[in-house]
Amino acid sequence: MNRIPGALRTDQQPPMAIPLGHFVLALGFLVAAVVGEAVLAVTTLPGLAGLARLHTLLVGWIAITIMGAMTQFVPVWSGVTLYSRRLARLQLWLVAAGLVGFAGLLLAGVLAWLPLAAALLLCGIWVFVYNVGRTLLRARPLDFTERHFALALACFAALAPLGFLLAVDFTRPAFDALPVGRADVVLAHATLALFGALLVTVVGALRQLATMFTQGTLDSFDHRLLGLEELLVPAGLIALAAGRGAGSVLLARIGGIALLAGLGAFTAVVARLLAGSTADRSPMSARYWVVVASLYAWIFLTVPAWWLEPVSYGTLLGHPDATEVLLFGVFGFVVVGSLYHIVPFIIWLERYSDRLGFERVPMIDDLYDDRLERADFWLTVVGVAGRSLASLFDLPAAVELGSLVVAAVGFCLFVLNMLLTIHRHGPDGLAGVVALTDGPEQGHVSDTLEDRADPDADGR
Repeated sequence: MNRIPGALRTDQQPPMAIPLGHFVLALGFLVAAVVGEAVLAVTTLPGLAGLARLHTLLVGWIAITIMGAMTQFVPVWSGVTLYSRRLARLQLWLVAAGLVGFAGLLLAGVLAWLPLAAALLLCGIWVFVYNVGRTLLRARPLDFTERHFALALACFAALAPLGFLLAVDFTRPAFDALPVGRADVVLAHATLALFGALLVTVVGALRQLATMFTQGTLDSFDHRLLGLEELLVPAGLIALAAGRGAGSVLLARIGGIALLAGLGAFTAVVARLLAGSTADRSPMSARYWVVVASLYAWIFLTVPAWWLEPVSYGTLLGHPDATEVLLFGVFGFVVVGSLYHIVPFIIWLERYSDRLGFERVPMIDDLYDDRLERADFWLTVVGVAGRSLASLFDLPAAVELGSLVVAAVGFCLFVLNMLLTIHRHGPDGLAGVVALTDGPEQGHVSDTLEDRADPDADGR
């Protein structure tokens, strides 16, 4: 997409370095996660390497990307100023430092210090929730996307203390005085993280991004499907998390099936938008087709798994053999596809938008290398599909390993493309982004918006 939607208040966005700083660090965690997975496929690492890799992937790549995207997207979409730049910078460094310490301690097997790292993660996530939450409060009444972001923020706020308690429980009993055990809290924590904080954010963002990139419109049937999703997904998520936390098979089963039904309704809307698209092929639309196929496949496989064993650790992520479909086919392709627009879009606004009409400037899609984009697309599609099929059909280990290598190369090409885009077109290059150099603090939103002459500053 080369156009800038007129409904978005791009004058409200935070400085470029803040969201890009999140994205760059998240890309580093992505590389660490895929390299770690490749190493684990051929050898054994010390300590709790699998848990370290999972947190590096989900917290380091997906969650930090979401934090940066919300910091950027909420002010732009909602037409309000970010509550605090200082808190936006602080949230990144707290979460990044906490995650590095957490993963490193798991690998080293030094579990006594885990609560310290987990405390940094807890503080960073709560700072993020407070900052974006205070920003979102000024956008009332909330629309579909904003309501999903609000629910996701609530899940972030709830999962963080549960994670801290789990870290403490590695060395000191944390649940002896509570009516729930460690296994129950693990299930509730992971449910809130995967299907609340991450997947609900994806649904809220895709509602807008899919419409934007396809240049499509929603009809009455689409709106009924979205209404069904808004009813089933939040209710199902709460019931699934509560049922798993309390060990109630019936409650978890009802919640899980409701969640899947709501996601199926939403996926149908995205598929209809993509099928009716009037726009040319783009990195976003191509990857969103993969997301649609992956979501349907994951839902189809997960329905019987959650019906039979909704509170089992083996079905935590859905069907035991569909983990790759969810983590990479859904989360991975949503993030990659969205960043192929968000990163160039932010840079273009910062560097080229004020030159438009005065000199030749590149379009948004000209900022990244389209050859690298197509190469990483097909490599990741083949790699993720190969890994998923190898798990489902018990294919030879060589197929799984080869698919892992192909997917890893694809994701690394994506990282290279994003870093080259920032290096070539960012005003201060990568160094300025990592340092989060964005100028002086502008103050809290309560200090800045009151003096605005525009009475519609909070409008849509």
